[in-house]
Amino acid sequence: MSSAPAPALPLADAPAVSDAKITARKAALAAAAGTAIEYYEFGVYGYLASTIGPMFFPGDNAAASLLAILAVFGSAFLMRPVGGIVLGRLGDRLGRRAILLVTVIGMGVATGLVGLLPTATSAGLIAPVLLLLIRLAQGFFAGGEVTGAAAYVAESAPRGQRGFYGAFTPVGVAIGGALAATVCGLSSVILGAEQMQAWGWRIPFLMAIPMVIVSSMVRRRVEESVSFQQFQAHHEPPKAPLSEVMREHGSSVLRVTLLAFGQNVGYWVGLVFMNLYLTTHLKYDKTTVYWILAFVSISMAFLMPVFGALSDRVGRRKVLAAGFIGYAVLVLPMMVLMDRHNIGLAFLAMMVVALPLPIVQSVGYPTYAEQFPTRVRYTGMAFSFNIGAIVGGGITPYVATALIGQTGNLLMPGFLLVGGALVALMALVGLRETAQEALQ
Repeated sequence: MSSAPAPALPLADAPAVSDAKITARKAALAAAAGTAIEYYEFGVYGYLASTIGPMFFPGDNAAASLLAILAVFGSAFLMRPVGGIVLGRLGDRLGRRAILLVTVIGMGVATGLVGLLPTATSAGLIAPVLLLLIRLAQGFFAGGEVTGAAAYVAESAPRGQRGFYGAFTPVGVAIGGALAATVCGLSSVILGAEQMQAWGWRIPFLMAIPMVIVSSMVRRRVEESVSFQQFQAHHEPPKAPLSEVMREHGSSVLRVTLLAFGQNVGYWVGLVFMNLYLTTHLKYDKTTVYWILAFVSISMAFLMPVFGALSDRVGRRKVLAAGFIGYAVLVLPMMVLMDRHNIGLAFLAMMVVALPLPIVQSVGYPTYAEQFPTRVRYTGMAFSFNIGAIVGGGITPYVATALIGQTGNLLMPGFLLVGGALVALMALVGLRETAQEALQ
């Protein structure tokens, strides 16, 4: 495949149709494999928060330990914009492929290290300090992972099919979350609560090491994205991508940030925090909840390409609007249904409240990629998405837990999700429809 196409062709249309589809499939697989690592780690940490809290923040107050471990969880999100700026700049100057290999290795190694950490019982204050440092490193590499993967797929997909192929990036999100729930569930079943508390919590973190080896092998086999190859052939890379993004694409930065905020609230409250809601607050059995979340995540993964393809046909705005409206309408009544202390009803409610997730996740990432030109796409996406992720993902589990503690109202996380969905809907009002446009 030539890296210098005929000048008359748009960037996204250069390869022959058959070659383009093969390239897009490889890109989609590589994106999903790496993104699964990122969300596996974040999922494991979220699912085991109530278990590992006393390990690193011992004390008589279980709620305080949980808040402390969630604060460390949120700290990783503070590093995501930094990672997005640094890795995005390298991705826009050197290429997508090499940086995506760095991010997946960095995320996987850091996750494995959590499983090797000493606890506060044996190491005292150094234990939570080391955990915090590792979480910051994870956040740095995560800042360039999912957005870089989404940019890579968008630049490798044929025009008019970016929604379909782009949906496989969040398929990795769902698979990573499902693997996290499955590994946590199997560990708790095989080891039991006592052994899980003593040392079994380490296993899910250590499992990231073989996963990163497989993901790295997949990413090593792919070529540089089509659009970036063409850009390199005819243009000099930007010297200061972030400055250019802020100066020339400020409106896109704002819209993507607000949409990413709503998307992240949907994932971290609508899926990951529901684990804490069901187990810590409603007292459902942890192992059973792990299986529910694993099933929900896998089910949602199968729906993502469907909604991605639908957005290619009817447009990104309409499909995204349907997803955010679904969050706003469904979350509160489904949380009430979960509180009936019936595991069957809780399972049904969890399936329903998760229905908007594949819509928003699958259509969001290709939409973000289409808001920035190839010249600064990696930086623009990484910076904007990660700013939205700080508030929508890093802070919300902590805030939700704190609000429940302050007010006694178990529905507070649902109100946060409704608010996030409304913010995203407002951002859609001025969004340009890009489903059928060629990438610039």
